Amino acid sequence: MADDTSTPAHLSKVLDGLAENPALPAGMVRRLMRYRRGSGHVATRPDLTLDLIEEILASGHHRLLHSLALNPRLPNAVRMRLAAHTDPAVRAALAARARDAPRDLYERLIDDPDTRVREYLAEHDDVPADLLARLADDPDPKVRATLARWWTQAPEAVRRVLLTDPVDEVRAAACSTYYARSPHPAPPPDLVTGLLADPVTRAGAVRHALLTPELAVRLGGDPDYQVRRQLAEHPQLPPPLRDLLTDDPSANVRVGVFSRRDTPEPLRHRIYDDIQQSARPLTDLLDDELDDNALLQQVEDHMAITELRYLRLDWVTADPLPYLSSPYICFRRSAARSRALPPDAVIRLLNDDDSGVRTTMATHAPHLVDPATAERIDRQFQPDKKTNWRPADEFTFPPQTLRRLATDPDPRMRCLAPRDLDLPVELAARLAADPDSEVRHAIAGHPNIPVHVRRALLTDPNEWVARATATAPTLPLSEMDRLLTLAGV
Repeated sequence: MADDTSTPAHLSKVLDGLAENPALPAGMVRRLMRYRRGSGHVATRPDLTLDLIEEILASGHHRLLHSLALNPRLPNAVRMRLAAHTDPAVRAALAARARDAPRDLYERLIDDPDTRVREYLAEHDDVPADLLARLADDPDPKVRATLARWWTQAPEAVRRVLLTDPVDEVRAAACSTYYARSPHPAPPPDLVTGLLADPVTRAGAVRHALLTPELAVRLGGDPDYQVRRQLAEHPQLPPPLRDLLTDDPSANVRVGVFSRRDTPEPLRHRIYDDIQQSARPLTDLLDDELDDNALLQQVEDHMAITELRYLRLDWVTADPLPYLSSPYICFRRSAARSRALPPDAVIRLLNDDDSGVRTTMATHAPHLVDPATAERIDRQFQPDKKTNWRPADEFTFPPQTLRRLATDPDPRMRCLAPRDLDLPVELAARLAADPDSEVRHAIAGHPNIPVHVRRALLTDPNEWVARATATAPTLPLSEMDRLLTLAGV
């Protein structure tokens, strides 16, 4: 047995990584199944044999059984046995991951006594329609609301049942401004008047209404800012009321007016300036002296500033050339989504001051992006929110670029170097000893890491680096055996 100095500090995480290693032999898979301190992730392997599956079923170990139920590659006979399991968490896991399963499995789960099981089924679009329709009469409103959010293309009879449900939560989900899946549904025309009269469905119904002058005025005075926001975006909004909403107390509503094609430029500019000038630090949102209304206003104003960057304006994308120099970032980003821009316009947007504009243009015209430009855009990438995606994911860099980046001062750029599968051993070893854990994580599974370096990475102080190292198919069998021995299996 290896000495204690080579024992991974995060052994359970390392074994979770080993569970994903495609080169792990069947005998070692069986040994790993006996480990009881991990997540049971080994049961999600796609190469489980029937005898290994039987051992998991016989083990009675919750984590193993739960992970097995999450395995999308199980034989249908095994799925049926799990559907009858006494543990509702196992059945719920099965329902969450079941895809393209036989009808008899869905029939078994559709009446499951556990609400979570039925909720997961309500999110599936591959469950037979007649079975999904039964969930519209489910005794639990959470299931019905989930069905309303996810089954956007339900038959009209089902939509009617959900739109007239006695529970507010269900009706709100059935007539919403947002659904979990596209395309979004339209309510039957004869229900729209009733939906507009219902406070919980009014906002979702506005876009489907025939906007008479009387209705427009009534909606313009609605106390719910979401109703007024939907009105602000309605294509039939009368210009006088549009101009009146320019001064709406809700920044959210004013953003709706800002985004309209027919909004006069002076009004659009005033809305933009007013919202930008209302910006206050997030710490102000924690002010104990603010009452509920003032706090809500602060949150709205802050979100409106963000939305002015994110807005996707289809009418700008359809006619992008007039907006290449727009003072509004969202206009330039929307223009960059066009795939019909001439090369000079593409180049202009690839050099825009805003990272989002540059990135959007690069991903919508990759054939016009050379390696140097792709590197520049990725290097200058400033995401609006936390994301694992980066512009470099859309491009293939030549080996000479990746090897140069292996010694780049920016650790984020060094993370790209392992994409060269022929990276020289000395560079791979250097990256494996990088002071930045993200770099070590990126190189952890590289085939050209020397054996002694790979063993060192298994003991890395960062658990995700150690885990990623264990997933590498090039991990020697002797190391796999050593790890299992250290775990006592």
